[in-house]
Amino acid sequence: MQQPLAAAGRVRPIAAAAGEQDREQAEDGEMEGPGHGGAANMIGALKHGLPPVVRADARLLVLGSLPGEASLQAGRYYAHPRNQFWRLMEGVAGEPLEGLNYGERLERLVERRIALWDVIHAARRSGSLDGAMREIEARDLTGFVAGLPELRAVAFNGGTAARLGRKALAGSSLALIDLPSSSPAYTLPFAEKARRWNALAGFLD
Repeated sequence: MQQPLAAAGRVRPIAAAAGEQDREQAEDGEMEGPGHGGAANMIGALKHGLPPVVRADARLLVLGSLPGEASLQAGRYYAHPRNQFWRLMEGVAGEPLEGLNYGERLERLVERRIALWDVIHAARRSGSLDGAMREIEARDLTGFVAGLPELRAVAFNGGTAARLGRKALAGSSLALIDLPSSSPAYTLPFAEKARRWNALAGFLD
């Protein structure tokens, strides 16, 4: 697998959205909300996202919000076993992924010209719910996609990714696609999630 492109260095602080739909945004399938024990704990520790998984010939970019606690601790995207991401991506990539180890999964994504990243560079958060995030710093997505000349579409995994990603890429000529969250906390039946995710395969041909 070729080395990932360097992430754009600029980040932008943005305010957390009031009334964000926490239920669909437990990114890793973890249901805990903000912790207890004082204001500092409620704000949460500063969490940084993971490097992009990308090759220069990518045609499809799938963006989440900010990895959940299980993913950050493991240093792997969608590491929580209840998250449906890898199962959903099997329909997009057109091949089995869940039975592979993590490195092999990433190799298969880039071979199918699929890139993976998040819209948030860093945020303070207690637990894994997007609605618990504060002091959000957004990625420079405009600069990032400019380095992918064959990119056709950007897909957003869940409501927070869609809200921030669409704002960052406003005016882009790329197809922008909102997806139901892969978190099991978002209780849309899996078959319906898969139907909507499978539409991404058309951008890879």
